Amino acid sequence: MTKQEKFTQIYFNEAEPWMEITTHNTALRKRLWAYAEQFPALCRITEIDGPKWTFEINRRRCSLRLTKPYTEARLESLQEAAKEAGIHTLSRNEGQTKKAKEA
Repeated sequence: MTKQEKFTQIYFNEAEPWMEITTHNTALRKRLWAYAEQFPALCRITEIDGPKWTFEINRRRCSLRLTKPYTEARLESLQEAAKEAGIHTLSRNEGQTKKAKEA
């Protein structure tokens, strides 16, 4: 399967207490599976079809978070903190150059 063929769909309506999440995303599947094991009354696996898993989850337990993009000043601050902590980071240009070389 190509990445374009892999999808995540979220279905819910305002009348029903449950929402359905169908996903090919491995990280999301693992998170939902762990949640379903810990809170079976709030989340359950309803179908496993190869890499595509479907979950039902209580609609009140799920949220959508929108985040603002970081400002250049914030990015520079984070990069400085990473350098001081000994974590190597790539600048945006270095990352783009590295990706271009790999392609």
